[in-house]
Amino acid sequence: MDSSGEEPRSSSPDRAGTHTEQSPPAEAAQLDTAEDFEVLGEEEEEEDLSELPPLEDVGRPPAPPREDAQPAEQGGGKIAEDPQEWLDVLGSGLLKKKTLVPGRGLDTRPCKGQDVTIRLKATLEDGSVVEENSTLTFTLGDCDVLQALDLCVQLLEVGETALIVSDAKYCYGAQGRSPDIPPNAALTLEVELLAAQDAPDLELLSGKDRIDLANRKRERGNFFYQQADYVLAINCYDIALKIISSSSKVNFSLDEEAELLDVKVKCLNNLAASQLKLDHYEAALKSCNLVLEHQPGNIKALFRKGKVLAQQGEYREAIPILKAALKLEPSNKTIHAELSKLVKKHTDQKNVETEMYRKMLGNPSATGARGKCKDKLPWSIPWKWLFGATAIALGGVALSVVIAARN
Repeated sequence: MDSSGEEPRSSSPDRAGTHTEQSPPAEAAQLDTAEDFEVLGEEEEEEDLSELPPLEDVGRPPAPPREDAQPAEQGGGKIAEDPQEWLDVLGSGLLKKKTLVPGRGLDTRPCKGQDVTIRLKATLEDGSVVEENSTLTFTLGDCDVLQALDLCVQLLEVGETALIVSDAKYCYGAQGRSPDIPPNAALTLEVELLAAQDAPDLELLSGKDRIDLANRKRERGNFFYQQADYVLAINCYDIALKIISSSSKVNFSLDEEAELLDVKVKCLNNLAASQLKLDHYEAALKSCNLVLEHQPGNIKALFRKGKVLAQQGEYREAIPILKAALKLEPSNKTIHAELSKLVKKHTDQKNVETEMYRKMLGNPSATGARGKCKDKLPWSIPWKWLFGATAIALGGVALSVVIAARN
């Protein structure tokens, strides 16, 4: 049914926060699966966003002095005899780091936007190893991996090995990662920074590479959406859209152009869904309109635009949009239900406004007016008869005067 051309799927996290795709249950909603996740039409209780990890921006404070630190040419690979004290990265005690093996100097620390390669070993509090990766590469600051890694790796020097102890909110949160990481599980991460280099120039990326990169960012946004981290999801979708929209010195084929547009539409639809979750109605409306500029018949964008307008109380504008979506897919029960609900709300709204205007103008209510008309009805006939009789009498007098004058 997906007007963007993608069959409904759901995703599950895998490998340092990346995820694999799997088929959803048969009863999953047709409109809002795969890139949209939620079941449309269900009245969901809004999640408490107060505990969601924010987009913290960790600075680059100089590392505390290390008496055991070796010169750059000698320090790599040598375990410090007296490791430094734990560094409280965010000042909250929820994310701590300490150096096990010194690196090659502060000037080798990576910058946001660079591609870094690390060796990673992740364990639970009971010592169970849940992940090992000898060469994990990601773009620093793009939320490609666990937030604990994104925040701490920028504090590492090339060649440094560090131990990171992280609260669940900077790892897999309340949902965990089935089957090996339980909900609300803290993780201990042993990380070695192997290399850091500038990311590829977007202008020089081939069409295929640009599509692959944008899709990875979009899928990462999907992961955060499923974790109810809507702020991070929005960040990932924004990055994907920037990748798609950036200028290029490479010519793309027609098929590549079409595929880039398809990814863009998916990102905008998901961006609107995330913005709607955070009650950012104007931003969500803009995202829906951008989709409809490219695909006027995109049912998801039409549905969401109608829902945004309804949330703003604009029932008169929302109803025609939902009718347009229903015309494209007449059998969709979700749109039927939402449209019926809006029509009822619009009718109630009009009744309230009508009564309010009556009171403002000092007019009686319709019932009172009808009652007063009934009370006056018996008197209306005598008055009309009396008026007619008077007119006839006056006419007769006038005629008599005329006749007398002639005589």
